[in-house]
Amino acid sequence: MSIAYAYVMPFGPPRYEVRHLEALRAVAEEGTFRGAADILGYSQAAISQQVAGLEALVGSPVFERPGGPKPVILTPVGRALLSHAEVILDRLDAAREEIADIAAGTGGRLIIGTFQSVAVELLPDIVGRVRREIPGLIMRAIEEDENSVLIDRFHSGDIDVAFLAGPVHDTSIDLVDLGTDPFVAVLPRRDPYVGAHSVTLREITDLGLIGEHVGTSQAYIDQHLRDAGITTTYAFRTNDNGAKQAMVRNGMGAAIMPQLAVDLTDPEVVVLPTEPPIAPRSIVLALEPEQRRTPAVARFLDIARDVAAERLSPPAS
Repeated sequence: MSIAYAYVMPFGPPRYEVRHLEALRAVAEEGTFRGAADILGYSQAAISQQVAGLEALVGSPVFERPGGPKPVILTPVGRALLSHAEVILDRLDAAREEIADIAAGTGGRLIIGTFQSVAVELLPDIVGRVRREIPGLIMRAIEEDENSVLIDRFHSGDIDVAFLAGPVHDTSIDLVDLGTDPFVAVLPRRDPYVGAHSVTLREITDLGLIGEHVGTSQAYIDQHLRDAGITTTYAFRTNDNGAKQAMVRNGMGAAIMPQLAVDLTDPEVVVLPTEPPIAPRSIVLALEPEQRRTPAVARFLDIARDVAAERLSPPAS
């Protein structure tokens, strides 16, 4: 004997629709179904149907209808529902405004991923110019030391655009090359460095190196030193560019740093090219493909290009 089983699809509780909540608020504010119809641009019959549909979902009247010229009055259930409806409708109105601002490029949010030297030397000027043009845009910045972390956070949606230290080889994201940043030696101001045209990598390392704990640029420098047959010994490590330069200034050692990370106005250090030179890094901006960029992101890119052109060497051909 076979037994047939009937499967009953489970259904959740009925959901209120936006049109129901709009009708509830309009009738409560106007006091009549006719007034609500005029405000919302519906017929009076349509408003009556929406309120009736809401009451069927609630299982209770939401208005007392005294009849005649007297205005309708919210029931206790109607008052409770209206307090929630106003919050929901206000949030929906805010969402519409925000979406319209994003589409027009006049608002929304922009989360920027960056690393220290860009955060100090380029990003403040970029942010200032963007704010002057798009005052309604909410911007935040997140700083990380390694490209891999910034790329992961870009893919996860934590950040909308990311400054990276190149070269970067990642075909999964759009990369815009903003310019190149040479690596330089930062040395204490003394002979034989004052007046010199360059300094050898061996001379730099013989002074004792000041470097970073971790980071994309530090790994790049260390690889070039190994390629030159130099074993690195560090006298001090810090991820703070200002602290590195202060240690050099006070004679603890020498540093190899991206030029963007160096305070070139410091009178107590000498900044020289290295011999052999370390290939300059590129500064690139990771962002969504062009067809998915908001107007605000597109303008951010334009301004980033302008600022980079003032501070960096041209992008490599």
